[in-house]
Amino acid sequence: MSKRPNVGENIALLNENDVEMGTADVETHFTNNKRLKSFDHSTLSEPLNSINLIPSNDFVKHKTTGYASSTQDTSAKGLTNANTVSSFEKELQTMANISPSKAKTPNSKLNNRQVWSRKPLPLDFDCSTHDISFQQLDAEEATVSGFQDNNTSAVVRFFGVTDEGHSILCNVTGFKHYLYVPCPPEFDASSHNVEQEIASFLKSLNDQYEREAGKIDSIKVVLKQSIWGYSGDSKLNFFQIFVKEPYTIHKLRTGFEKGYVQYNGWYSQGCTTYDNIAFALRLMIDCGIVGMSWITLPKGKYRMVEDPMDKISPVQLEVSINYKDLIAHPAEGEWSKNAPMRILSFDIECSGRVGVFPEAQIDPVIQIANVVSNQSENKPFVRNVFTVNTCAPITGSEIFDYAKEEDMLMAWKKFVVEVDPDVMIGYNTSNFDFPYLVDRAQALGLHEFPYFSRLYHSRQKIKDAVFSSKAQGTRESKTINIEGRLQLDLFQFLQREYKLRSYTLNAVSAHFLGEQKEDVHHSIITDLQNGDSETRRRLAVYCLKDAYLPLRLLEKLMSLVNYIEMARVTGVPFSYLLSRGQQIKVVSQLFRKCLQIDTVIPNMNSQGSDQQYEGATVIEPIRGYYDVPIATLDFNSLYPSIMMAHNLCYTTLCDKQTVDRLKLVKDKDYIITPNGDIFVSSKLRKGILPEILEELIGARKRAKKDLKNETDSFKKNVLNGRQLALKISANSVYGFTGATVGKLPCLAISSSVTSFGREMILTTKNAVEKKYSLENGHTHNAVVVYGDTDSVMVKFGTTDLKESMKLGTEAALFVSGLFKHPINLEFEKCYFPYLLINKKRYAGLYWTSPEKYDKLDQKGLASVRRDSCPLVSIVMNKVLKGILIERNVQGSLDYIKQIIDNILQNEIDISKLIISKGLAPDYTNPQPHAVLAERIRKRDGMGPNVGDRVDYVIIGGNGKLYTRAEDPLFVLENNIPIDSKYYLNNQLQNPVVSIIGPIIGEKKAQAMFVVKSIKITTGKTGALMGFIKKVETCKNCKSPLRNEPGPLCRNCASKTTEIYLKSLYEVRDLQEKFSRLWTQCQRCSGSLHNEVLCSNKNCDIFYMRVKTKKELQDKSESLSQW
Repeated sequence: MSKRPNVGENIALLNENDVEMGTADVETHFTNNKRLKSFDHSTLSEPLNSINLIPSNDFVKHKTTGYASSTQDTSAKGLTNANTVSSFEKELQTMANISPSKAKTPNSKLNNRQVWSRKPLPLDFDCSTHDISFQQLDAEEATVSGFQDNNTSAVVRFFGVTDEGHSILCNVTGFKHYLYVPCPPEFDASSHNVEQEIASFLKSLNDQYEREAGKIDSIKVVLKQSIWGYSGDSKLNFFQIFVKEPYTIHKLRTGFEKGYVQYNGWYSQGCTTYDNIAFALRLMIDCGIVGMSWITLPKGKYRMVEDPMDKISPVQLEVSINYKDLIAHPAEGEWSKNAPMRILSFDIECSGRVGVFPEAQIDPVIQIANVVSNQSENKPFVRNVFTVNTCAPITGSEIFDYAKEEDMLMAWKKFVVEVDPDVMIGYNTSNFDFPYLVDRAQALGLHEFPYFSRLYHSRQKIKDAVFSSKAQGTRESKTINIEGRLQLDLFQFLQREYKLRSYTLNAVSAHFLGEQKEDVHHSIITDLQNGDSETRRRLAVYCLKDAYLPLRLLEKLMSLVNYIEMARVTGVPFSYLLSRGQQIKVVSQLFRKCLQIDTVIPNMNSQGSDQQYEGATVIEPIRGYYDVPIATLDFNSLYPSIMMAHNLCYTTLCDKQTVDRLKLVKDKDYIITPNGDIFVSSKLRKGILPEILEELIGARKRAKKDLKNETDSFKKNVLNGRQLALKISANSVYGFTGATVGKLPCLAISSSVTSFGREMILTTKNAVEKKYSLENGHTHNAVVVYGDTDSVMVKFGTTDLKESMKLGTEAALFVSGLFKHPINLEFEKCYFPYLLINKKRYAGLYWTSPEKYDKLDQKGLASVRRDSCPLVSIVMNKVLKGILIERNVQGSLDYIKQIIDNILQNEIDISKLIISKGLAPDYTNPQPHAVLAERIRKRDGMGPNVGDRVDYVIIGGNGKLYTRAEDPLFVLENNIPIDSKYYLNNQLQNPVVSIIGPIIGEKKAQAMFVVKSIKITTGKTGALMGFIKKVETCKNCKSPLRNEPGPLCRNCASKTTEIYLKSLYEVRDLQEKFSRLWTQCQRCSGSLHNEVLCSNKNCDIFYMRVKTKKELQDKSESLSQW
C-alpha cells in the first residue's frame, strides 16, 4: 500500500463515516484538532529526525576502494525488502546482471566488486617489436626542462587511447614553431652572399632578444603567396623564422609589427607578419593530424618511459617520438573508428544550511555518485556512491561510506585516478561540481586532492571565464584544467546546441528522454543526510540518478560522437570546440589548405569595424490564410554554392589596378559582383574557400551515401554526426568572412555573397511568375507569396496537392538552369493549408508526399518562442491544430473564449503562466527577470547567474511591470494574485489575433479580448496588508459578521448543517486530489513507499500539488473555526 501523504499534522483524511456525523459531532471533531502550521517549503515532505554521526570504529578499510561499512553488505544481497526497490534501482540491477566488468578483486572483502582499473598491457609488449596506434583525444604544448631534441625543449603532448583500451601519453618532440615575414625590398635572395646576410640578420635578432630564454633558432628564405588578393602567379620571398621555444613567437611578432626590429633599416616602419597560430595546432597542421584522429608510432621509432621515477603521468603508456617519425591517419575508412573511451559521469551533493545555498568554505560535500561506461557500450560497468556516514545498500551499486568528509574526498580522488577516465561529464559540473570540490578540499586543507588529471604534478585550478557570441549571448562560467581528460558539461552543451524553455536536468530529461525525475530541493538534503541510513540511501539513489542521466543524454543526443566528428572535419583539438568560438574551425581548415599551395595568411590584428553590409532579401509577404497548396522551393546550401559558383575567395579578390596591369578581360578573366567587387575566375586561379567548400560538400555526400548503406547502429550514428559536422562547417565559412571582429574579415566576400543571393531570389520570383502564367497556357497565374534568404513560396493556383508538387518540381529544375553550377533550386515541400502572418512568421501543414502530411510546421510564432508563457504555446498549438488540421474554425474560436474566461476567473494553473528569460550581464532599462533575480539573491542568499534562465510570473498591482515579476513558488506559498489583465492583453492577445485575424477579420479578433473590468483578489501579503483591518465575514454569503457566535451570519445560520457538510465535502475533494497528486509524484520518484521530496519547478504536478496543499490547508483551517 502506498504511504499516505503527510499534508499537515491537523489534516486527517476523511472517510464516509465523517460525512455521516451530525453537526455537533462534526464541530467537536474539528475543534479537538490543532490549527495548521504556517506553510513553508519544508512541509512539502514528511519531517526527518536528526541523529548523531556514526563513530569511526564502524568502518573497515579496503584496498584502493576506500572505506566500506563492516556492518552491512554493499552488494544487492543486502536488500531485505524487494518491494522497496524503485524502477531506477531495477534498472541498476539489470546493469549489474549484464555488466561484463564484474570480477572478484584480491584482498577485497566485497563480493562481486566492480573492477575500476584498465586491463594491463600484454606481458610481451616491447617498443622494439610493437607498433602503437592510438586515437588522440587532446593536445597541449609544454616545455620540458633539461630535455633537447632538434635544439628545442618544446613538446606537444597527445593524450589518447589505443584500440585495446590502454591509455597513452605521447610526447612529440623536435618540432620548432615559426612565423613568416616578407623579405624587405633591399634583400636580394639571389645574391652570392645571401647566407652571410641571413646569418647576420639572425645574430642581430638574437642580440635584440638576448634576455629571452628561448632565442631565434634559424631563418630560411621561402617563396610564398599571400592569401590576400590576386596579383598574378608570381610568388614573393618570405623569411621563415624558427624559434627554439614557442613563447618567443609573440614578442618576435610584436617586434616586427611595431617596428622594434632594427637591422640595416629593415622593418623600421613595421610590417605584417604571417601565420599566427598556436604551437600545438601548428604542429598538427604540419603533420597532417586532425582532432580526434588516429596516430601510429612505428616500432623502434618511439622511446618508452619505464622508470616510475621518470614518469609524469599515471597512464599505461608514456612514450616520446620525433614529429618526423609519427604516422597520422586521415579519419576515413578503418581509421574513422573510435577507441573504447572511458566516460565518467558524476554528481555531488552538499549539506547546506537553512535558507542558504551551500558554500564550499562552510558546507560539506556528503555524497559523490559515479557511473562509468565505455563509449561503445550502452550500460555503465561502474556504479557507486561515496558517502559520509552510513548508507543502506543500493541494488546493483557499490556504497563506500566514511566517517569523515576528508576521507571520502581523498578516496574519490583515488577512484578517479584508478578508473582513469578519458572523458568526464555531468550536469553543470563546470560551474558547480568541480569548483565546489576543489574549493572544499582547499577549505579542509586537503592539498593532495586537486591532482586527478593525467599529469602527476599538475594542480587542478578553477578560473572564471566569459563566453560571448552573437548567437548565444554572454554567459559567465568557470573552467578547470584536467590535463588528458576531456570535459563535456551537458548543461553547457545543451545551452550551445538547443533552444529550450528551461535547462534544468529535469526539464531536459523530460524533453529528450521522456521521463521526469525526483528533484530534491537543496534545503531538504541536510535533513536526509542527518536522518538514518535509509534516508541517506534515498539521497544516494537520487544522486546516482543525477549522475546517470547525463550519460543517457550523451547517448541520446550523440553529443560526444558529433563533437568528435566536428573535431575531425575542422582539424581542431576536441577542447577547442568547447572553449573557442566558430572562427578557429575555419582558421584550421584555411591553414591546412594554404600549407598545400605555398600560401601564407596575414595576421590582421582586427579590432572590429562599424562597417555593415546589406543582408539577404526578404520578399514582402502577401499575408493571409491560404486554403490552396503553397509550394516551397529551396536553394541547396545557398551561400556555399554562391561562393563556389563565382569563385569568391581571399585569393581571387582583385582591384582595378591589377585588372589594368594584367590586362584582364571582364566576364572571361574576372567578374564584377552585384556589390561592385572584383573577383578573378577559376580559370586564372581556383579560390581556396571554394576548394574547401567543395571538399566539405563532397565529403558530406559520401557520408550520407555511406549512412544509407551502413547497418551497424553505432557506425550509423558516427556517419550521421560526420555529415552534420560537414554541413555546419560549410555554412560557417561565409560567416567567417563577415565577422568584423575576427582573424580574417573580408566584407568584399560576405557582401558579394548576399548581393548574389538577393539577385537570385528576385530572379527566381520573376522567372516563376512569368513562366507559370495564363499567357503561357497555364490555368492560373503563379504568385510568389513570400521569399526569404534561400527559399520562395509559390501559389500555383491549383487546389490539387499532387499537381502543385509536380509544378514545384518542374519549376525548381527550370530555375536551376538559369544559374551557374553548383547552384541548385529544388522542390522541398508544400504547405496546405498555409497561414502567412508576417516576415519569418508562418504556419502550415507540411507535405512531402500527397498521401499524408508530415507535420504541423511553425516558424517564428509565439508557440515556438521561449520568451512567452507556456499558456501561449498551448493555446496557439490548439488553435492551429483546429484551423489547419481539423479545419474547425468555430471550434477554435470557442476554445479561445473558454481560455479567456478561465484567465479572468483565475482558473489557469500557475505552471502555464511562467515566463522564462535569460539573464544578461547588464541592461539599459530595468527588466522584470533581472530585477527579480536580484530580489531572489537578497531574499534567499543566492540567485541566478548570468546566462541562466529566470522563471517568473506577473502579479497584480499598480507598480511598474519590472517590479511585479515574482517567483512562481513564492506566489503560491504566499497566495499572491496573478495579473490576469497582463496575461490576457500582453501575452495571449497578439499571438492569437495574428492567427485568427486573417480568417475572421482583425476587428472581430481584437473584440474577443475586450473586457470591461477584471477583478484582482487581494493577496495575504504585501506592504498595504499591515494597515488593513481584517473583517470577519460569513463563510457562506461573505456578509460582514456582527457579533454572531459562529462562522455564519443570521440569515445563513438556519442552513448550518447543509453549509458545513458542503465545506466538509470540499475538504474531502481536495484531500483526494492531493492524494492522487502525491501518488503521481511517488510513481515519478520510483517508489510508492517514500515520502515526496521533489521540488521540480519544471513540472506541472509540482505546482498543482503545492497549490492543492495550500487550498487544503486554508479550507481545513476555515473548517476548524466552526
